[in-house]
Amino acid sequence: MSSSVFRTVPATADVVIIGGGVMGASTAFHLAEAGVADIVVVERGELGCGSSGKPIGGVRAQFSDPLNIELGSRSLRAYQEFPRRPGAGIGLDIVGYLFLLDSERQAGDFAAGVELQNGLGVPSRMIGPDEAQRLCPYIRTDGLVAAAYSPTDGHARPGLVVQGYAQAAARAGVTLATHTTVLGIDTAGNRVAAVRTSHGRIACSTVICTAGAWSARIGDMVGVSLPVRPVKRQLAFTVPLTPPAPHIPFTIDFSSTAYFHNSDDGLLFGLADPGQEEGFDTTWSPQWLELFRTVVRHRAPALAGMRTGGGWAGLYEVTPDHNALIGRAGELSNFLYATGFSGHGFLQAPAVGEVVRDLCLEREPFTDISPLSADRFHRGTRIRPEAHVV
Repeated sequence: MSSSVFRTVPATADVVIIGGGVMGASTAFHLAEAGVADIVVVERGELGCGSSGKPIGGVRAQFSDPLNIELGSRSLRAYQEFPRRPGAGIGLDIVGYLFLLDSERQAGDFAAGVELQNGLGVPSRMIGPDEAQRLCPYIRTDGLVAAAYSPTDGHARPGLVVQGYAQAAARAGVTLATHTTVLGIDTAGNRVAAVRTSHGRIACSTVICTAGAWSARIGDMVGVSLPVRPVKRQLAFTVPLTPPAPHIPFTIDFSSTAYFHNSDDGLLFGLADPGQEEGFDTTWSPQWLELFRTVVRHRAPALAGMRTGGGWAGLYEVTPDHNALIGRAGELSNFLYATGFSGHGFLQAPAVGEVVRDLCLEREPFTDISPLSADRFHRGTRIRPEAHVV
């Protein structure tokens, strides 16, 4: 969506949200819907210009722990209802998620995950290689042991989600201060007093950090440790395919991390480069595409020869245990955060927006998110790393 470039920001606000991606937009929408009247979203570029502008758009509830399953399931329902609330089309395509597994250990781990998911209402199931190939004709079954499939997962358009939340928030009176950089945060005692920006100072009652890969810098401004590091991820799009691609699930070769799904009149390709160094570089590299082609020749050889029409690079916001940071800072009672989603932020954004709304209003969230507190790394209680790659 187009948004105004601010020459000055409001002098005061009840809530300042730092970061105008999908998490900030969702939080703004849910707070405004709950009646919070004076909200400012501060974004250094355009809305969704950071990690939210360049994810793969997957939405799923296939996780290996109850909390992530719950956040994913609740968000899936919200995305299904998005045309009604907040009221926007998001290109949601419920095609399922298909994880391809080539070892008995992987199959055992995923079977345990499926049992847990089923107990929480997720209709995932383990399937054999032949059924996996029927669902996704591109794959070769040589060496394939099993697959995990959930028909209610899929993918959507992240940019449309950011626009939908932001437009609804703006209609409710939220100020979207784009092209506005946070320069510092003033504190008084154990509370945040104001946010200093490139377009003025905003005195406020609450600050919420949803700055994604840049969150560690925001935390450092107030002495709050938010251990988030940026890691580049890349993808590519094929040229239009003739004949058209079959309608396939979001398919992931678990061992190699190669993944692909339908996109317009072609396919989207992705791969997590194991040698990628951390940093804020988002230059797309053609050499990465050759890595994808080399890896995919074994499991889906037809993809290796498809022509591509371009690609892009974006940032994952990664924490030490690859799980999110959600909570209230112990050092500053009015500093909240929702960041570090390690590739899962888009798919969890609706549910997390609800959680942060309730934390801000000092209400009980729909689920206990205390395990995701950033303090867990100091307490030595980090969560089991989430193994799924996308």
